Amino acid sequence: MINAPKGTKDLLPSMSHKWQAVERAAHKITALYNAKQVRTPVFENAELFLRSIGDSTDIVNKEMYIFDDKGGRKMALRPEGTAGVMRSFIENNLGESLPLKAYYIESIYRYEKPQAGRYREHHQFGAEFFGSELPVFDVELLCMARDFLREIGFNDLVLRINSIGCPKCRAEYNKALRAFLGAVGDRICDDCKRRAQTNPLRALDCKVPSCREVYKNAPKISDYLCEECRAHHRDVVDGLKMNGIEFIEDDKLVRGLDYYTRTVFEFCDGDLALIGGGRYDGLCEQLGGKHMPCVGFGCGIERLIAAADARGIEFENNAPKLFAAAQSDSARATCDRIVREARAAGISAERDLMGKSLKAQFKYADRQGFALAVTVGESELASGECVIKRMFDGATFSAKLNDLPSVCKSILSGERG
Repeated sequence: MINAPKGTKDLLPSMSHKWQAVERAAHKITALYNAKQVRTPVFENAELFLRSIGDSTDIVNKEMYIFDDKGGRKMALRPEGTAGVMRSFIENNLGESLPLKAYYIESIYRYEKPQAGRYREHHQFGAEFFGSELPVFDVELLCMARDFLREIGFNDLVLRINSIGCPKCRAEYNKALRAFLGAVGDRICDDCKRRAQTNPLRALDCKVPSCREVYKNAPKISDYLCEECRAHHRDVVDGLKMNGIEFIEDDKLVRGLDYYTRTVFEFCDGDLALIGGGRYDGLCEQLGGKHMPCVGFGCGIERLIAAADARGIEFENNAPKLFAAAQSDSARATCDRIVREARAAGISAERDLMGKSLKAQFKYADRQGFALAVTVGESELASGECVIKRMFDGATFSAKLNDLPSVCKSILSGERG
């Protein structure tokens, strides 16, 4: 037997309705905000991610799948969504009409230790807004993220938000932070010691408990923001208040990618981050394009579904509606016609395809969760009438065989008790 690779997971039929519910919510909310879907390749030139994500990040150092193709080109499986969308924005000249709001639902690949809600192949819903440096742009994205999570059923959200400044003011902060890290070097992990030299801000993103305790006394970036960054953050916070978004200002929140500037955020359910993102005004130029201010977020779908299950959030299950059970071989052609007519009327329907007994057919219909079942035998063929059974409570309804679709619709809509 050949098993799936470690760190991957099949999406089983019993779970597909949850994924479809998340995707419906994403399509619904993005449409309300006039965001359009983009789909980028699973693999890109590795240089795209090396230049955008930053060579000091764990993604590049530990997690990215890199390979040489048959042409000798260095390629990488997509480790995050933003860089590919930005590459597409530049390559396809999408900046002619701004603002541009784009979103994606796609697979992400990282060779990391498998953990709850995170696999070596996992999936993200993300959004990228292009075109404006104004704080209202940040707020617009945050409102869309909030509304998406509410659509799923998360109503007790807390937004953690911070400003990590622009390259100018962050340079001064990095000096202070590097000095602090040097003074506590004997109390932090090896990764943080390395980050202290390459990218000190990344140390604050460390998940090691002993490091997090040390960093409670680290310098605050809010004390180093320039006036422009301070004003931008103040206006974002005011916009959140105006839109009724509860938030906590977290001066240790930095996110894990090097391209962020100014606003960074996480929408959390308790201690679990469901959506994270921020502003990245310099990424377009970094990848060879013109200056283009942007904000974006990413949401891990596996993690989101696990959190919803833990919360007891119910996902709409598009259970099949009508099962036509044949009591005899002579009734199978009629069951076939019933199913065709029901589907033509927009009702999901099925009949026996396995030659099962009537008892086995009903057992199948019950396990599959059909809402209604109709039995067709010799008496029904002779009279042209049948009985529809509502599966969850056993209630029955009489109907002519020729009127089945309309009668089923009235039962399903609740018009018939």
